[in-house]
Amino acid sequence: MLNRIYSNWVYGGLLTGLLLLLLMPLVTLGWQIELKLFYLTLPLYMLHQYEEWDGDRFRIFLNNQLGRGKNLLTHKAGFVINIFGVWGVIAVSLYLAFYVNLGYGLIATYLVLVNAFVHVVAGFVLRSYNPGLGTAIVLFIPLGFYTLYQGNFDIDNAFQYLGIAVAILIHVSIMWHLLGRRKQLTKNDSS
Repeated sequence: MLNRIYSNWVYGGLLTGLLLLLLMPLVTLGWQIELKLFYLTLPLYMLHQYEEWDGDRFRIFLNNQLGRGKNLLTHKAGFVINIFGVWGVIAVSLYLAFYVNLGYGLIATYLVLVNAFVHVVAGFVLRSYNPGLGTAIVLFIPLGFYTLYQGNFDIDNAFQYLGIAVAILIHVSIMWHLLGRRKQLTKNDSS
């Protein structure tokens, strides 16, 4: 059963993302604009993940490009990264922004911007489409920059740095995992 969830989580995410968008006017009623924009990162990220992961596109693409055909990114790792490293991080940042300090919501904003940056750079380097590039450009870049523009962040710059640091750390951790796994698989092939 878990293997089916690991392989098919993105379809539940798509439907949940659409439902979260549909419920947004009710759920965020009375919220200030910054909180509404932070909330929006989750359902838009779920739509982005559908572009990436439908038909296992992103995992196959990454394994072919970075892994040279080796299974660097497993279904389970993709599930953990996206559910905990994306949905979980955005949910925690939204709670912190709502209950502690608005600045914590910038973690969600920078998560979409850093992810968009990675997709765009990969597109330039590879001179081709990569799964997720379309929604990164059409959804993430406008949402991220509009949030930064719209935000009335009378807050310490430390929240800007925190948001950037967390987003970069998540992406670097993923690369660290993948490169470590590639090294391990290459070593096993040599033995």
